[in-house]
Amino acid sequence: MQEILDQFYGYVRGIWRRRWPMILVAWAVCMAGWPVVLQMPDEYSAAAKVHVDTRSMLGPLLRGIAAQTNLGQEVSLMTRTLLSRPNLEKVARMTDLDLRAKTPAAMESLLDSLKNRISLRSTGRENIYTISFSDSDPQLAKRVVQSLLTIFVETSLGSTRKDTDSAQRFLDEQIGEYEARLVEAENRLKEFKRDNVGIMPGEGENYYGRLQTAMGQLKEAELQLEEAANRRNELEAQLEDARLDLEDGLLTQNRIALSSPLDARIQNLRTKLDELLLKYTEKHPDVVAIETTIADLEAQKQTELEDMSGLGGGSGSGENPIIQQLKIALGEAEAVVASLKVRVDEYRKRVNFLEERVDTIPEVEAKLKDLNRDYGILKSSYESLLQRREQARMAEKADATGEGVKFRVIEPPRVPLDPSGPNRTLFMGVVLLAGLGAGLGIALLLSQLKTTFDNRTMLRNVTDLPVLGTISMEWTPAQRVKMRIEVVVFTFFTLLLMLAYGAAVVFQDHGVSLMARLG
Repeated sequence: MQEILDQFYGYVRGIWRRRWPMILVAWAVCMAGWPVVLQMPDEYSAAAKVHVDTRSMLGPLLRGIAAQTNLGQEVSLMTRTLLSRPNLEKVARMTDLDLRAKTPAAMESLLDSLKNRISLRSTGRENIYTISFSDSDPQLAKRVVQSLLTIFVETSLGSTRKDTDSAQRFLDEQIGEYEARLVEAENRLKEFKRDNVGIMPGEGENYYGRLQTAMGQLKEAELQLEEAANRRNELEAQLEDARLDLEDGLLTQNRIALSSPLDARIQNLRTKLDELLLKYTEKHPDVVAIETTIADLEAQKQTELEDMSGLGGGSGSGENPIIQQLKIALGEAEAVVASLKVRVDEYRKRVNFLEERVDTIPEVEAKLKDLNRDYGILKSSYESLLQRREQARMAEKADATGEGVKFRVIEPPRVPLDPSGPNRTLFMGVVLLAGLGAGLGIALLLSQLKTTFDNRTMLRNVTDLPVLGTISMEWTPAQRVKMRIEVVVFTFFTLLLMLAYGAAVVFQDHGVSLMARLG
């Protein structure tokens, strides 16, 4: 930090040593710049205010059922296009400024000058716009503002109707084009479906989903077939055992019990009872309830066995009821097996059909998706265009009522009496700052071109040699007097420059008009 301060103080001392070139450059710049500022011509600014009313009673009524022009955006567009090249050419013709331009280059320069001097400002929500123009001729400034105001108002008249007609023509053309494209898409989709009958995908299902579903159905059907076959085999074995036992007179209650339908329920309850006993004691309510149910089923089974034993002990005039029941159950089981075989065969055919077309069906599905997507996009665009055309027609009828943008001139353009510029005080201040800055820059440059070492730190840093000591300057009385005189003279010329700036400001306030008349 100390090194930075030392360097800064070094720059200040160097500038002070070159103070006379600094003040001379400052005086030279100011004496050259201030007359230029004083000779700048006066500018007169003409302005006009216009209120743009975008409110309409039909707007809320037609919202959602007719195409409504965004009047706010329309006005914003008009303000942005007011300074377009065609409008500037209209202004030049209306004010006879085009007569001054003899060549195309001069015309371009004239239009650029117009654009730079025209100002269009908005106050915000009130939609009040101010059009202003500055020129040395107050009458010309008024004519330019009047021309801009006329163009601004006339631009909106009939623009909505013209835009509506253009929009309807465009919509009609687009509807005709999309209608033809939609018919072509429908024909392509119809031909594709006809050429690929039998391998078209289902609703919301692709090839791999269909294949996975078919394989799952096949596995489930094969499992059901296996279960049905095992049940059929078991019934056949029971029927054979029952016949042998009946022939040998060995059809006991235990053998009959094998075919009792209560056995399955009793076995399931006992399994559930074992599971409950792993978690609860024998006094748990669920355990007690299951044991009671098992006892009731055992008693019911015993009653059935006794009834069936009494029937079996009769004469052989009829077939044993147990055998009859087994035959009926066996017939039902064989019917189930047969139906499941048909189902398994059908599912296997589906899986084989899909596996054989692993390269064809995905391609068909992808092509169908493309056709459906294209058709859907065209259909959606076509329907949207139809709706917009109806909205445009209703909007055209609404525009015929005269409801639209309305203009009201609040302040018409007038010839200004007092000049609005230029701001000579500001320009003179800029010239003064430029002179002082140029003087400081020259002094700093001269101090760097002829470097002086102000302390031993700078000398040591530049030469990289050790500095053994320093000798202070001892000024004589005459030198001290001379230095004080120089400071007083420098201060006098600096203050004189400030006084000259003040005099120039006062003069431009009171004497510029007189100078302009004399000139």
